[in-house]
Amino acid sequence: MGRLDLYRVFCAVAKNGNISRAAEELFMSQSAVSQAVMQLERELDARLFRRLPKGVALTDEGALLYEHAKSALNMIEAGEGKLRELKNVETGELKIGVGDTISRHVLLPALEAFRADHPNIRYKIYNGTTPEICRMLKEGVVQIGICNLPVPDPALDRIDCLEVQDIFVGGSAYRFLPEGGPVPLADIAKHPLILLEPNSNSRRYVEAFLKSHGIAVAPEFELGSHALLLDFASINLGIACVVREFSREYLDRGLVHEIPVTPPVPKRTVGVCLLKGVPPAPAASRFVERLIGKN
Repeated sequence: MGRLDLYRVFCAVAKNGNISRAAEELFMSQSAVSQAVMQLERELDARLFRRLPKGVALTDEGALLYEHAKSALNMIEAGEGKLRELKNVETGELKIGVGDTISRHVLLPALEAFRADHPNIRYKIYNGTTPEICRMLKEGVVQIGICNLPVPDPALDRIDCLEVQDIFVGGSAYRFLPEGGPVPLADIAKHPLILLEPNSNSRRYVEAFLKSHGIAVAPEFELGSHALLLDFASINLGIACVVREFSREYLDRGLVHEIPVTPPVPKRTVGVCLLKGVPPAPAASRFVERLIGKN
């Protein structure tokens, strides 16, 4: 076997944790898979797997190699896909990483119109937080990431799509705010706060802004979705930090109301992230143009 074939076998065994299942996936015999693994271990002078009673598990050296090999194979597969698509932008597969809230408010409107114009393209949508989407981009799992910016990652290119404003909202119990003008940030922090979970980019952005004004963040509730922030605020469980542009329905129906603060949270953007130095496939480029409003 060539070196690339050995890595394909290695990744299949690592993914399945079992030589027989990897053999079925690769349409190879178990003995051929075992020999390929042993050959790679000899060439690298490293033990890659620990043999278990009912399978195998990666060693520390194997786990380190797997992360790089998996990314490399994903990138090769993506490159092969781009070559197949070069002749026709109307075919191929789009792999997009996006969070739930951005999916609803940014991806779906663009996707509806794009799919009507390009009906033969297939789609795979991967949900995750912005850090997870950035990781998927660098591993070649997705071609496009639609993320909450800023994303200070030198491996990625970023294109702004939509400017958004983080605001604080409360339910009927907080109608008394504000009294005579915007509420100082320090006073907002005296109430129960409802924020996104700490690993979300939106939470990090707002938390960094509050800390820059000497305000420590100790939320009463930490939630996994923007919709839940609005739901919790609407029943007076506290004051939630949400994105105004993604909260129109709740604001317009009076389920929550905006609490002006001073100073306000600076505006930021939602945008497209792409792997730097790797030109997107034609279908992906066309979809990015649709997202940023060029067609």
